[in-house]
Amino acid sequence: MWIHGDLDARNLLVLGGRISAVIDFGGLGVGDPACDAMAAWKVLDAGARATFRRARAVDDATWARGRGWALAQAVSALSYYPPETNPALVAQARRWPAEVSGA
Repeated sequence: MWIHGDLDARNLLVLGGRISAVIDFGGLGVGDPACDAMAAWKVLDAGARATFRRARAVDDATWARGRGWALAQAVSALSYYPPETNPALVAQARRWPAEVSGA
């Protein structure tokens, strides 16, 4: 399966409140579909997350791995980037663990 590999708000273009494009395909490759399912926690609130899962028919195992990927990316981002060097990413990454724990 082809995956984006870095699907979060920084790589989504929105027009009129809807996603209109996905950019930055530097991480594009063949991999686990859970890598893209992690966007459910990195980008969406709980209600939209449920809609996303139903629309994509994500099975339990893939859903759990996606949740784990989101937490792993939060830990990586917060341990690597100080707020002064990448404030937008740090602000987003601070929110991801709360989304994962409340999901």
